[in-house]
Amino acid sequence: MRSMSDDHTHVQEFFTARAADWDSRFPDDGPAYAAAVAELGLGEGDRVLDAGCGTGRALPPLRAAVGVSGVVLGVDLTPAMLEAARRAGRDRDGRLLLADVAALPLRPESVDAVFAAGLIAHLPHPADNLRELARVVRPGGTLALFHPIGRAALAARHGRRLTPDDLRAEANLKPLLAGSGWRMTSYVDQDDRFLALAVRPS
Repeated sequence: MRSMSDDHTHVQEFFTARAADWDSRFPDDGPAYAAAVAELGLGEGDRVLDAGCGTGRALPPLRAAVGVSGVVLGVDLTPAMLEAARRAGRDRDGRLLLADVAALPLRPESVDAVFAAGLIAHLPHPADNLRELARVVRPGGTLALFHPIGRAALAARHGRRLTPDDLRAEANLKPLLAGSGWRMTSYVDQDDRFLALAVRPS
């Protein structure tokens, strides 16, 4: 069994090697990110965390949603991805933090919502990590687990088939969220997007 540090090293190596050209590999994802952010229902002045923010593609629509009075935080484990976000100027839309979603440097109930694009597949301990996200969200706050393409399209991109134990399958994800402090409120898995929304019960 791999240790937590091994998991971190694997994730950092994977994304460090891809950080420089990440955005150019997926140039058409912007509208899908904006549409997913809109589903969070953020309002002026809200506080939102982009967990596993990568190059920060969600930060501009998140900033637009919460306005100048809101707070946008982007957290990622890989320095090269955060540097790519800075080069793209996305640090103007949110504060970038080098941190692990397993131990966020945030107070309990300090944000209104969490946006997580492509994150869940890279979590070494999904239940624990989702519980940590719930810790920092206020009661009634929301979580969006997003990917700009659906599960089948993503599997095809990587040359593999979907299996029944896929964590993002609705039958697996709903109880995982329920056991981690969330209640799933909607689930969409189409060729052009994956989006599961959950709320932290009051």
